[in-house]
Amino acid sequence: MILWGVVGRKDAGKTTLTERLVAELSGRGLAVSTLKRTHHAVDLDVAGTDSHRHRVAGARQVVLASDARVAVLEETPAPLSLVALLRRLEPCDVVLAEGWKAGDHARIEAWRGGAAPLAATDTGIRAVAAPRGLAVPVACDVLDLDDAGAVADYLLR
Repeated sequence: MILWGVVGRKDAGKTTLTERLVAELSGRGLAVSTLKRTHHAVDLDVAGTDSHRHRVAGARQVVLASDARVAVLEETPAPLSLVALLRRLEPCDVVLAEGWKAGDHARIEAWRGGAAPLAATDTGIRAVAAPRGLAVPVACDVLDLDDAGAVADYLLR
């Protein structure tokens, strides 16, 4: 399994880059999974639904299953580490972990200018994907943010 983090500042294009990479890599026949980190209070369950009622009543896990999709909702006493979350995934070829800025995993930064790139001070970021022609003040590799094929080739090397 190849693991790459997709990082960057707010509105830098992390999700767009991740989406394009998933499409590109999946289109090449690879099995791709994603992990998304958010700092926002998120509740994927809807108040009043049966599954929400189960969870609120105290169920540690609620599995919501339809004919096309399965969701597992769990209460955790503390945030799970990236490693712990990776253990929960089905086997796949590539995992893109969006939003985990720190860690030992390889990371690529989406950057559109403005504030200095994270890679300017974080040597763990291996590459910056930026719009073609934009000067990027970093010592690592610079890729074209709009060329998902080239970025995918880089991640698979």
